Amino acid sequence: MKTDIQIAQEAKMAHIKDVAAALGINEEELEFYGKYKAKLSDEVWEKVKERPDGKLVLVTAINPTPAGEGKTTTTVGLGQAMAKLDKNAVIALREPSLGPCFGIKGGAAGGGYAQVVPMEDLNLHFTGDFHAITSANNLLAALLDNHIQQGNELSIDPRQVVWKRCLDMNDRNLRNIVVGLGNKMDGMVREDHFVITVASEIMAILCLADDIHDLKRRLGRIIVAYSFSGDPVTADDLHATGAMTALLKDAIKPNLIQTLEHTPALVHGGPFANIAHGCNSVRATKMALKLSDIVITEAGFGADLGAEKFFDIKCRKAGFKPDAVVLVATVRALKYNGGVAKADLSVENLDALKKGIVNLEKHIENIQKYGVPVVVTLNAFLTDTEAENEYIRKFCEERGCEFALSEVWEKGGEGGIALANKVLKTLETKESRFHTLYDDEASLEEKIETISREIYGADGVVFEPAAKKQLAKITELGFGSLPVCMAKNQYSLSDDAKKLGRPKDFDIHIREVYVSAGAGFVVALTGAIMTMPGLPKVPAANGIDVSEEGAITGLF
Repeated sequence: MKTDIQIAQEAKMAHIKDVAAALGINEEELEFYGKYKAKLSDEVWEKVKERPDGKLVLVTAINPTPAGEGKTTTTVGLGQAMAKLDKNAVIALREPSLGPCFGIKGGAAGGGYAQVVPMEDLNLHFTGDFHAITSANNLLAALLDNHIQQGNELSIDPRQVVWKRCLDMNDRNLRNIVVGLGNKMDGMVREDHFVITVASEIMAILCLADDIHDLKRRLGRIIVAYSFSGDPVTADDLHATGAMTALLKDAIKPNLIQTLEHTPALVHGGPFANIAHGCNSVRATKMALKLSDIVITEAGFGADLGAEKFFDIKCRKAGFKPDAVVLVATVRALKYNGGVAKADLSVENLDALKKGIVNLEKHIENIQKYGVPVVVTLNAFLTDTEAENEYIRKFCEERGCEFALSEVWEKGGEGGIALANKVLKTLETKESRFHTLYDDEASLEEKIETISREIYGADGVVFEPAAKKQLAKITELGFGSLPVCMAKNQYSLSDDAKKLGRPKDFDIHIREVYVSAGAGFVVALTGAIMTMPGLPKVPAANGIDVSEEGAITGLF
C-alpha cells in the first residue's frame, strides 16, 4: 500500500472553482489561494443564509491509543460515500496544527484513500489562518507589555498578567520563560509563558464567532491582566481590538478544499480538544448546513473531550442540534484498552477485546445522555477477525446502536457505503432529542462536577486551593453562567493517562481555572495537562524532507 502522502501527491484534483460550482457557488464568490484552495466570501453567506439547514452528523471516537482510531479518515470517507450514494453532503473539518505534524501524531488530512487534498498545503501553511491567529495573539501581548513599559496608566499588576504568547509548534522550553531582561529600555522583567496556537483564546474566538462584528466584540472582551486593585484589564482597555481584527479579517472566512474523490470540504479553525474546545468554526459549520443536505463534521480526540465540548460549548453557543453521532473504534484499540501490548494487537484475542470494550461502552452511554442517536463504526484493519467484528457488532446493537464496518482507508468512498447507509437509516428513523448536559444557571463547580461524574465516571472532584480562589473570583466577576472547557489528557477517561479502559474509583483533580471571556467559556486544567506540548524523543520532523524534484516526503 502506498503511503498517505504518495496517494495524495498522485491525486488528480479538480479546480476548486469546479468543486464550488457543485455547491452552487460562483467563481466571483471565491477568494482563490491557487488552483485548489479558496476562501468563501461573505457574499456566499448572504446568498444562502435563509435556506433551511441540512442534517448535522458528528464523528467522534473512543479514547485514542498508539494503535490508531482513524476519526478524520472515517469522516472524510463517510463524506465520499454519501457522494457515491448521490447525497448532497459536505465535510466540515478543523485545520491541522504544525505541532503534531512535526511531533508524534502527524497531520489531520485523513488517510489512505479517504483524504482531503492538497494534503501538504493543509498540513503546513494552508491559507495562513494560523499565522494570522498567532500574530493577533502576540500583537496583544506586545501591546500589553508596551503599556506597562510606557507608564502603565491602567495600573496593571505585572504579577497578574494572564495573557500568554503563542506559537504553533511543540516547544516545551517556552512553557515558562522570563521576559524583559537587559536594560531599562528592554521592558519590565517578569515571568511569562507560551501556549500552542491551537490552545490560544483567539483560536477559540475565531471558531465561535458568527461574523466579523461578533469577532471584534469577542476580541475586545479578552481579559489580559488584572490591575493592582484586582479589576480585569481587557483588550479593549489596551485599544488593541481594531488591529487584532484587521489581522483576522481574512482568517475568519471558511476555507474550501476537496477530498480525493472531489467531495467538498470546509476546513476552518483548529483548536485542540484536550486543551481547547476541539471543533471547527461555527461559521464553516453554518455555511455547510446551508450548502448541503448532510454535514459531516468531527470533534477532536475521544468523545469524552471533543464530543462533550461540541455539545456543551459549540452547540449551546451556536444553537446547533446534531441529528446523529458516528462513534469510531478499532479492534486493535479496544484490545489495547484490554491490556494487549502494541506488538501483539494483530493476534485475535477475544478475552482482551471483552476487557477493553468497556471504553467503547462508556462513550456510547455518554453520547446517549445527550439524546442523540449513535452509529458505531469499526475502522477496519486486515488483521481483524470475523469473530472480533461479530462480537463488537452484537455488543453495539444490544445497546441500541446501529453498527457498520468502515473500509474507507483502503477503498475510499466505496468502503464507506455500509456506514453511510446506516447513518442515513438513523437520520430517517431515529429522532434526535438533543439537550446539553448541564444548565447555564448551575455554578461553575457544579458544571465541573457534572462533567467529571457523568462523562468521565469519576467519584468526585478535588479542587486545589488556587483553583477554589480562581473559581470564586471568576464567579464574582460575573462569568459563573459560562460553560466549562475541561483541559484533560486524551488517553484516559480519568486525568491519569495510564488508566485505560473504563477506570473506576478515581477523582478528577482541578489545579487551575481561568476565564476566556472573549471565547465565552471557563477553562479548568486537570491533572498534569500542558497547554504547550513538547516533542517526543524521535520527532516526526526527523523523517520529513524535500526531494531533488521538490516533492515533500515523510509527511503523514
